[in-house]
Amino acid sequence: MVKDPVCGMDVDPKTTAGKSDYQGQTYYFCSPGCKKAFDKEPGKYVKAASHGDEHAHHNH
Repeated sequence: MVKDPVCGMDVDPKTTAGKSDYQGQTYYFCSPGCKKAFDKEPGKYVKAASHGDEHAHHNH
């Protein structure tokens, strides 16, 4: 399973409603609407998806 970068839903790449390539990555979507939103502003969703690392450096 992969995550739809627009809505965060889990999507099966084999049954996805659509996919887009952006900066060498392939993104999969649960619906044509999510794909359309991503294609319009891919940077907005790619940035939002990569924020997980910021909180990893809290070693006390």
